[in-house]
Amino acid sequence: MTCTGAARQLGFRPLPMAHAIFKTGGKQYRAAEGDRVRVASLEGEPGNTITFGDVLAIDGDAPKFGKPTLAGAKVEAEIVRHGLDEKLVVYKFRRRKRSQTKNGHRQAFTEVKITRISA
Repeated sequence: MTCTGAARQLGFRPLPMAHAIFKTGGKQYRAAEGDRVRVASLEGEPGNTITFGDVLAIDGDAPKFGKPTLAGAKVEAEIVRHGLDEKLVVYKFRRRKRSQTKNGHRQAFTEVKITRISA
């Protein structure tokens, strides 16, 4: 939501949207309701609902921070699809050894849509 024209001149600012920082698969992600996030591969079929319980912080009107996680906070999401990222080429060249190796890797991911953030 952006301010335009008269609203900006009168000093109105857009309402802050609640963001959550949650952890899954050894990584941390920041998301708001309605966002689509690619996380490490998870089990489940597209359309299933999953819950992330390791919530580190919730931003918004009254920010809350955990030590290290918030008790009772959770982020609910719906699985959109599973897929593979773009190919990453791993090339190793050893000079003066007549040795070289070329490999490719595609990391699996699960795309989820954040449906609810609750503290």
